[in-house]
Amino acid sequence: MLEEKWSHLKSGTDIRGVAVEGVENEHVNLTNDVCEAIVNAFAVWLSDKVGKDYSELTVSVGRDSRISGPAILKVVTETLSKSGITVLDCGLSSTPSMFMTTIDLNCDGAVQITASHHPFNRNGLKFFTRDGGLESEDITALLELAQNGRVPETIADGEIKAVDYMTDYSARLRDIIKKEVNAEDYDQPLKGFKIVVDAGNGAGGFYAEKVLSPLGADTNGSRYLEPDGMFPNHVPNPENAEAMKSICEAVLESKADLGVIFDTDVDRGGAVDSSGNEINRNRLVAVASAIALEGNEGGTIVTDSITSDGLKEFIENTLGGKHHRFKRGYKNVINEAIRLNSEGINCPLAIETSGHAAMRENYFLDDGAYLCTKIIIKMAKLKQEGKTLEEYVSQLKEAKEEKEVRYKITEHDFRSYGESVIDKLNEYALTKDGWKLADDSREGVRVSLDKQHGNGWFLLRLSVHDPIMPLNIESNDIGGVDIILKQVEEFIKTCEGLSL
Repeated sequence: MLEEKWSHLKSGTDIRGVAVEGVENEHVNLTNDVCEAIVNAFAVWLSDKVGKDYSELTVSVGRDSRISGPAILKVVTETLSKSGITVLDCGLSSTPSMFMTTIDLNCDGAVQITASHHPFNRNGLKFFTRDGGLESEDITALLELAQNGRVPETIADGEIKAVDYMTDYSARLRDIIKKEVNAEDYDQPLKGFKIVVDAGNGAGGFYAEKVLSPLGADTNGSRYLEPDGMFPNHVPNPENAEAMKSICEAVLESKADLGVIFDTDVDRGGAVDSSGNEINRNRLVAVASAIALEGNEGGTIVTDSITSDGLKEFIENTLGGKHHRFKRGYKNVINEAIRLNSEGINCPLAIETSGHAAMRENYFLDDGAYLCTKIIIKMAKLKQEGKTLEEYVSQLKEAKEEKEVRYKITEHDFRSYGESVIDKLNEYALTKDGWKLADDSREGVRVSLDKQHGNGWFLLRLSVHDPIMPLNIESNDIGGVDIILKQVEEFIKTCEGLSL
């Protein structure tokens, strides 16, 4: 059983905590000693998993641009090397590139120092093996080992080597673009295109310098490419309204053909078309689905639970695929796609509306740079045909309104209470005129409402980690969201353990 000190560091399949002071009432709990204990636990866990002595292991380590990154990287590399492990210090890196070191550099494991889009004072550790990112139960096992003070049995000096893997990773993306665009000027397939990048001062600035510019793209007008762990311009997060406004402005001011935006560690991405329209959330899922289903006709696309009715119609009726909604949480979505493929179901893409997109052709790795690379390839090929990205998803029906409301659970055993609310709402929905329970809901309660009752849908679910029940609503009518919300809140009022 994890003590509170350690359980508070677990965030799904990652470890996250406060790494530096600077935010009121948030005190450092991801200390050097804690990092050392967790990294020692990973060394023990990895040695056992792959069946190798410590001296036979190679582990890569990278970091995003956070101000605490260099200090934590030093702790991680030195701790690993003390047990005889060979350590590849990759410096400033994207999270997906760290997984790719297990493929390209034959590493047994990898550690990325990141806290995704969280504020500057936070940081964390993300672990990989050649099988992919660790699961939630693996993180629990690591923390239990750390709590129990487990350290490698041997003390030896492993070598720490500085490695510039991001250059190799960038070259791989360039090669993919060259091959798939197959332009007349093979080495400059993006010549004549203007593509701007907003890295939000995270780790994604490499994409403009090392991927796009060498292929002939004009990247003038790109924003915030320089790493700055205080994130002075906006949160590096494609779901953040300020961040998306920034990349939309950059596209329009530069008269660009496309804009791309990444989160801090580049495992998520988004885009903006030449008219300044966001290719994000449902529209991003639609574009990625259309790309993934080329050559995979009739294939299944796995998404999270809050995707729209219009998206389902687009995937199934326009693209001829199958839409498989699953639980929120990018790892849940990816694992479900892997499971379906193992059962012989052709599933080329797992994607969450947050921008986590994992393609089967790319090891089911959620990689924002890879996703944007595929979008750029499609844009270039469409231009060869005299078409645009806007036309590519023009048949996607989008909601007129959308909203998310988050209800706090006040009961101590929040998970059991949340599950009881879901059971109660299922029964309640059956009694309501104009309400129809979804037949493909795999999380919470999803209900479609007819024209008279709001002309849209809602989903009430239990948060993966927190004592929260998010309610997502979409309507095809202006004013429809409020109509739906009023009906749902009549039910919520009967739930004493939910705070309005």
